[in-house]
Amino acid sequence: MFSVSPSIDPAISEIAPGFRALSVVVQAAPLIHPEVAEKALRQACLAANNDDFPWADAHLSAWADAFKRFGAKPKRTPCSAEALRKRVSRDGNLPALDPVVDLYNAISIKYALPVGGENFTAYTSQPRLKVADGTERFDTVKEGEIIFESPEAGEVIWCDDKGVTCRRWNWRQGVRTRLDAHAQQMWFILESLPAMPLEALHRAGDELIHGLEQMMPGVLINKQLIGFDIV
Repeated sequence: MFSVSPSIDPAISEIAPGFRALSVVVQAAPLIHPEVAEKALRQACLAANNDDFPWADAHLSAWADAFKRFGAKPKRTPCSAEALRKRVSRDGNLPALDPVVDLYNAISIKYALPVGGENFTAYTSQPRLKVADGTERFDTVKEGEIIFESPEAGEVIWCDDKGVTCRRWNWRQGVRTRLDAHAQQMWFILESLPAMPLEALHRAGDELIHGLEQMMPGVLINKQLIGFDIV
């Protein structure tokens, strides 16, 4: 079983006090039941506008405030969970992409929680959450071609030694570490702020793990809580 040890720049505590996240490390097994993800995504989309979690709107608002603190414009580049929920509100559903991606998107929609999924085999070092200096490289797709750009200085990014893996904290994932069901080493990061109860964060993580175990019997999984002010 491989290990992942994410690090967090102390400067992040000024941008998002009380930030905490679940790091979920997965040694994959053969995908046997992809229908598990299809069902989870369908149910999450149907329930997206329910008031199942009274803290959900406050959590998304807290993320918008955090984005503003590092210079992002959340109406144009919202956190990933808000972007997914807006698409569901507009279209009524979210198209299926890949069973693993669909599963973690379902968790994100249901819990109003940014969830990232990464192919850890593509990493060149341990992941870091930090404030960009503006020289880092980020690979993305424009008009069907892979291009490279740099984050803005002061922007919050996830990165490794090779470059940026996700811009504007959790807004846009890079190409190099993109995850799908064929990956053997998977890393998920479920990111929350204090507006979301810690118990709900753990419940979301357990739901993700349970879905993966159903889809890939025999999968090996480790979970770790990281962040600030963790008791």
